Parts: sequence; structure tokens; C-alpha cells
Amino acid sequence: MKVQAMVTAFNTIVIREIRRFTRIWPQTLLPPAVTMTLYFIIFGNLIGSRIGEMGGFDYMAFIVPGLIMMAVITSSYANVVSSFFSMKFQRSIEELLVSPVPNWIILAGYVCGGMARGLGIGLIVTLLSLAFTRLEIHNLPMVVLTVFLTSALFALGGFINAMLATKFDDISIVPTFVLTPLTYLGGVFYSISLLPDFWQGVSMINPILYMVNAFRFGILGVSDVNPFVALGMILVFIALLTAISLRMLKRGKGIRH
Repeated sequence: MKVQAMVTAFNTIVIREIRRFTRIWPQTLLPPAVTMTLYFIIFGNLIGSRIGEMGGFDYMAFIVPGLIMMAVITSSYANVVSSFFSMKFQRSIEELLVSPVPNWIILAGYVCGGMARGLGIGLIVTLLSLAFTRLEIHNLPMVVLTVFLTSALFALGGFINAMLATKFDDISIVPTFVLTPLTYLGGVFYSISLLPDFWQGVSMINPILYMVNAFRFGILGVSDVNPFVALGMILVFIALLTAISLRMLKRGKGIRH
């Protein structure tokens, strides 16, 4: 397949994915903005005023990086899992399967589409947070790198979930029973230094903890873990999920019967 044809195929998938979530923006962009605003009001203003400082910062400022990252994670994941599974359900995925488009182009297109939604939601939440607190970027390259890599990682996760899902209920199991608990226990609302030693050790096996803290380091300059180790772990997970996704596409797992 010629390079120009591959570029056209990639652009087509990405543009279609962006048009898909922007066309139904009251369902895709508005709810996360409303939810995060409620978090800012309830946890930041009401509860935060009683907590005071955490990690040397006002509580509102402390939780903002975690809330931004939480929005990016859930939106990147949700976009890919819902879009790709819908293609399977409608059997329109067969058009891609019979085309000469390489598997890695299909994967890259869906992942970039998920990243577009995740990063867009992240930007919206960031702008909303400015109404509640002042953000001073400590390390801009760390902020950009962490949010892009995390968005890509969870877009890949959504792709794998969609490949394995056989009914619509299957695409809600992972976000409900895996992503949500790990996110809430990933240091979004607290520093793990407040926990007993045993629970600090347990928290260290939570991968989302590293992403949240790497992003918090980029914005505030504080972190419960080494931010560079966190970036390394994200890259390893991306490589692993990419390999799994391409293998599943090659075997036609869940899409060829």
C-alpha cells in the first residue's frame, strides 16, 4: 500500500472519530465538564476549606492535576471502546477488514481519535479549573508528555476492551469495576504519604498512581513517586498494549467469525 494511501486511510479514520464525538458533544464533551465542575465545588471549595493544605499546596490546587488526568483517562478510553464496538455491532468493521489498510494504521487511527477526545476534555477541565484556582506550570515538557502518553495508553486499553466485548454490557465492565476504583485510589484526592506504610505499598502497584503523580509533578513540582520512573512505566505499558492490539487484529479476535 502506497504511503499516500496509508496517510489518507489514517486521516479518514481520525477525522471520522473526531466528527463522531463532536457531533454528539452534549453526550461526549458536556457531561465530563459538568462532573468535574461539581468535583471542584464539592471537594475543592467545600471539603478543601476544611482540609487546608496538602503537599504544601492549597487543597484545590493539589487535586486539580488529578482531576484533569482522571477526565483524560476516562474520555480516551470511552471514545475508543464505544466507537470500535459500535463498528463491530453494526458490522461496518468488515469494510476495514476487506480493505488493504494495514492493521497498524487502523489501530493508530482509533487511538488518535481517542486521544483527540481525551485531550480535548483535559483542556476543557483545565480551563474550568482556572475559575477555582491558579495553575503555575512547574515543568511543561513533563505535563505535555505525561498527558499525551496517558491518553494514548488508555485509548489502547479501550481498543482491546472493544475487541474482546461481545455485547454492550461488556464495554462498561472495565470502566466501572477497574478504571473508576483505580482512579479514585490513585492519589487524585490525597497524597499516599498520609497512608500507613502497608497501604502505601499497596498503592504502589496501582499504575494510575504513577500517571497522576507524574502529571502533578509537571504542574506543581511535587510527587509521591519518581516522575521519570512513572514515564518509563507508561511507555512500557504502551508498548505492551500496542503489541497485544496488533496481535488481536492480525488474528481477528472478536471481529472475524
